[in-house]
Amino acid sequence: MREKFLVLDRNVRDDLETIDRLYEELGSPELEESSPQEELIVVAYRLHGLFTAFENIFRNIANAFENQVSQESWHREILQRMRLDLAPLRPAVIDAETYEKLDELRRFRHVFRTMYGLDLDSLRLQVVLRRALELKPLYRDQIERFLEFLRGLK
Repeated sequence: MREKFLVLDRNVRDDLETIDRLYEELGSPELEESSPQEELIVVAYRLHGLFTAFENIFRNIANAFENQVSQESWHREILQRMRLDLAPLRPAVIDAETYEKLDELRRFRHVFRTMYGLDLDSLRLQVVLRRALELKPLYRDQIERFLEFLRGLK
């Protein structure tokens, strides 16, 4: 395996461990309209971290294979690229269903990072949390398939 792909493999595996830990910390909280803001903030922070770990995997893959990402919309662009089959360069990393769930997390992360002084909406946070929990059984097999592809590169 070429050095850059070996480094990519190890980085992806480290991020997968982080994702596992974040899912464990997130648990399955029961959010209600009356949930205190402090509880909502903790859940929102963990969802933010979860998407950031996924994005780190995708950024590392893009850097190893595509190298060109625009500065203005790179968060959306990287996620879109990961569902593209770029054979013979690389296969798709995620499918359309996983993309949709991750895109919901991406949009939420953007709002969370820019909402200074505003309260979190518990109903909106419930939607994002549900998407994150629906993502949990999907992502691992898809990323492992990509890592198998990497191991096949010489």
